[in-house]
Amino acid sequence: MMVAAFEGWNDAGAAASSAVADLALAWNAREVRTLDPENYHDFQVNRPVVTPVPDGVRVLSWPSTTVSLAISPQAGRSLVLVQGVEPSMRWRSYCNEILDAAEELGVRTVVCVGALLADVPHTRPIPVQTTSDDPRVQALLGIEGSDYEGPTGIVGVLAQMAAERGIHALTLWAAVPHYVAQPPSPKATLALLAGLEELFGEPVPVGELAEDAQAWQLGVDELASDDPEIADYVRQLEEAKDTAELPEASGDAIAREFERYLRRRDKGGGTTGGG
Repeated sequence: MMVAAFEGWNDAGAAASSAVADLALAWNAREVRTLDPENYHDFQVNRPVVTPVPDGVRVLSWPSTTVSLAISPQAGRSLVLVQGVEPSMRWRSYCNEILDAAEELGVRTVVCVGALLADVPHTRPIPVQTTSDDPRVQALLGIEGSDYEGPTGIVGVLAQMAAERGIHALTLWAAVPHYVAQPPSPKATLALLAGLEELFGEPVPVGELAEDAQAWQLGVDELASDDPEIADYVRQLEEAKDTAELPEASGDAIAREFERYLRRRDKGGGTTGGG
């Protein structure tokens, strides 16, 4: 399985890129390929960054895309991680280079991870939608195709081009509250990692992310309490959200949460709660 996320248009609150970066760090991913930024980036849009290091040398870092390989600790599943910045040009060549690497590494499924700004309240669970236009993936995961029409980012292009090669493709999207769009958005990152955990069927380490998400929510609570208009707007979003998702308080939703609990309980060894 390949999991890809890109900074830029598809990365509200840096939630998607942070999720894949956290996963790479937690599972000790090792870099196996780097795409040459000269071919894909306008450096006036994504400028290189100069950073001083302790010995006095100044290091120049270019916008990059890396392909890394990780092994999941329980199932021993090979996982290919793509981390990059949405390119400025030659999108088809860019995606083909990534998919060539995917085929060389034996990838059968590409999971594109994104985050978008939406009218959702920060006080409720961050919505994560999983979609696929592949009938086989839809049947296996019980998901639907996307009905979105309009401009798309590199996430949409990569998923489409993967499908055209006969690779299973699906996307995970987190909805980030638009009134707190600035990164980081740890609650959305945590929600995306939970969605990936369901796909993997084994726990994904989250470190201190849960505490960061709670602190983020408390901070936004304080900001909202200082502005009556924002506070009233949040209450309206809460009411709309609770009404729309009332059917989610179902046996299936409870079962999913219980399976996640079992996986985390048994992550030190033994069986997982999946199956």
